[in-house]
Amino acid sequence: MSSQESQRKVYGRRVGRPLREGLRRLIEQELPARAIPLPDNPGQTLDPQSFFTRKPDGIWLEIGFGGGEHLAAQAEAYPGVGMIGVEFFRNGIAALLRECRERNLDNVRILEDDARLLLDHLPDDCLDRAYLLFPDPWPKTRHHKRRFIQPQTLDALARALKPGAEFRLASDDPGYQVWMLRHMMDHAAFEWTARRPQDWQQRSRDWPATRYEEKAIAQGRQPIFLKFRRR
Repeated sequence: MSSQESQRKVYGRRVGRPLREGLRRLIEQELPARAIPLPDNPGQTLDPQSFFTRKPDGIWLEIGFGGGEHLAAQAEAYPGVGMIGVEFFRNGIAALLRECRERNLDNVRILEDDARLLLDHLPDDCLDRAYLLFPDPWPKTRHHKRRFIQPQTLDALARALKPGAEFRLASDDPGYQVWMLRHMMDHAAFEWTARRPQDWQQRSRDWPATRYEEKAIAQGRQPIFLKFRRR
């Protein structure tokens, strides 16, 4: 483990159900070509454009892509955009790789680590959009420090986002919904774009649903969908 990797601990499960042999082979065969390596040098800057074989029109980042269905749908809808997905859950990575193979997506790259480590290496004003969809709410008070939405993390994300870039967030957990709104509204770099209740009560047409969202609604939990703009 490098010195940088030891700076932060990724919380949560790495593997859920044991991966079937086909998915294990898929990771072995497909992930190396799509994997984003983090440098050992803490001061080294990565050019996200260099992750892709063809220079993308823009760079979008999804933090914690879960099963990958949202990221894959966006990558298919916007083939000119370079999609970076960050996830530590191996089952989710395998699911995204399967989507990439079935849809023949060549504009997806994956970091199997903590998104905050990637943000540390990104240059200023390099991201055109970012997503944080249904993250683990860590509901216990003593675990709130594990939540991705924190002032320091938002500072790093704001630095990497271009002025005018959009940051989309979603959650079905009432406590985390309040947490998200409070921290986002308190941060000077972000502006909430909602002008009416429908803007946060409903997904926009260019925002594909996830399986987690459908499960939450089926169980009676109402998600919110937030859009913030980098000032």
